[in-house]
Amino acid sequence: MAARKKQAKMPHCPTCGALVRPKDEDFPFCSDRCRKIDLGKWAMGVYKISSPVLDPEVLEDLGGSGGNRGEGRHEN
Repeated sequence: MAARKKQAKMPHCPTCGALVRPKDEDFPFCSDRCRKIDLGKWAMGVYKISSPVLDPEVLEDLGGSGGNRGEGRHEN
């Protein structure tokens, strides 16, 4: 069996689907316009991070691990 050489897939702009080269100035986008469209989608909440942050260092930077909820609260 002859070994096949893997061909590198050309990446596509996540906004419009146009082919982009890693050397392009706006990579991974094809243009500044597509980059701004993507940023706008993040700002409007179209994109969301679906899983909770579990990295202890990130949680520490955010101000706590989330496991100490209710500490410091006193019920009267």
